[in-house]
Amino acid sequence: MNSFWLLVTGFGDSGFLLPAALWIAIWLAVDRATRPAAVHWVLLFGGCGLAVMLSKLAFLGWGIGSVDFDFTGFSGHTALATSVWPVVFWLAALRFAPFSRVVAALAGWAWGVAVGVSRLELEVHSTAEVLTGVLLGTIVSASFLRLQRNRLPAVSLRTPRWLAAGLAAPLLFFIVVGRPAPTQYALESIAAWMAGIERPYRRSDLLQNREPARRPAWNSQVLTKEQTF
Repeated sequence: MNSFWLLVTGFGDSGFLLPAALWIAIWLAVDRATRPAAVHWVLLFGGCGLAVMLSKLAFLGWGIGSVDFDFTGFSGHTALATSVWPVVFWLAALRFAPFSRVVAALAGWAWGVAVGVSRLELEVHSTAEVLTGVLLGTIVSASFLRLQRNRLPAVSLRTPRWLAAGLAAPLLFFIVVGRPAPTQYALESIAAWMAGIERPYRRSDLLQNREPARRPAWNSQVLTKEQTF
């Protein structure tokens, strides 16, 4: 069963969805008529990514979280999935009737929620982290779709096949590489460096109310060496 949830969770990996989100922006920016939609998308999705990154850095570097809710930051997979997939499905259905577009967006949202469930099944995130990820991602996708529902023309000059082709490239890369993007490792390294600690905070640190050892200051290291002579 874990292999199934590993497959599902891959559709929320940043190595797949960040290029996919970029392609959505490019796809919308090609024509003058849809460039405002590209700007809206970049701002909304960028805000989502920034919120996820800041929440993770706050915990990894300084232990800012919640013991009561077992919260160490937004679930990035869930937030990205629920922000990107409803938009992808909706854009793919632009040529159809409004009701069909709504159904497509809801199907994309359900797929994003499935990614969140996979994070729970794999015991990577807590319920609070997944729920807040769903909330954050849903705010992004719902806001974008509400802004564009009466503005985007039927994009007859750009068929949905181009959208699918743009998504296929990062998906193929993910399948070939077979491992998630090293985003979490990069954030851990950055957070530990910024906070001056030997290692990043872990969930066990939050639950057991302990702190990682601080990295010795450079000056004190030099002084110690000089005192040995």
